[in-house]
Amino acid sequence: MGRFLLDPPVNATDTSLTESSPTCLEIPPMSFGGAADDYELSSGYGFAADAARSERATFIRRTYAHLLTAVLIFCGIEGIFQTVEPLERLLVGLIGGHWYIAFFLFMGASWLAQSWASSDASSTGKQYLGLGLYVLAEALIFVPLLWYAKQLDGNVLPMAGLITAVIFGGLSAAVFVSGADFSFLRGALAIGSFAAFGVIIAGWLFGFSLGLWFSVGMIVLMSGSILYNTSNVLHHYRTHQHVAASLALFASVATLFYYVVMLLGFAGDD
Repeated sequence: MGRFLLDPPVNATDTSLTESSPTCLEIPPMSFGGAADDYELSSGYGFAADAARSERATFIRRTYAHLLTAVLIFCGIEGIFQTVEPLERLLVGLIGGHWYIAFFLFMGASWLAQSWASSDASSTGKQYLGLGLYVLAEALIFVPLLWYAKQLDGNVLPMAGLITAVIFGGLSAAVFVSGADFSFLRGALAIGSFAAFGVIIAGWLFGFSLGLWFSVGMIVLMSGSILYNTSNVLHHYRTHQHVAASLALFASVATLFYYVVMLLGFAGDD
């Protein structure tokens, strides 16, 4: 069943899979950073790592409450898309049929959303607008992948959700228990992300599919991103940056889920 993840039909009413279909769904919504990368620009608030225990605990609770809320809103939006079949088919046709345009629009929306979410403490509304924009952009870019997965195997999405939750929970627990600072991963994650983007562009230009091992590599990369962003929550965000921190975590979790779905699709071909 992994074929649908590589070469989906442009026409949402046609589930046939052809050799000439674009290799669109391999492109990821990649992100591994957040406002913590620019924490030196913030002022008036201390780092969570240096804050009083109660203030630090409040920041962490807010961050993960916002992350959970973002995930639930994402699921709710996708549920609406899947329930309203004409809307779902329209979005599959628009996004799947113009994937590279949709992808670059998504990248622009991601940049804007992260910029807004990283606003200073006096711009709370702007921060939430950024998080909301990012969740909506993710929900839209996921529509073709989820639609094709649902058409060919109804077990893929629940299984992918469970695997993603286990990976995220395990990595998060490792950071919280160890207290380790994984900020040293930033350079490796940046290089890995640019390399992945280059491979994707090459696949688009030369017409080759990226395959199972690319999905495995992206899962490894996003696992590193979760370690990085979780350690930033403990060590490098300021206490007013819970919205930006939750956006960075959500971006990593969403991309991880994307490639777990891809991997399960490839596994179904064996």
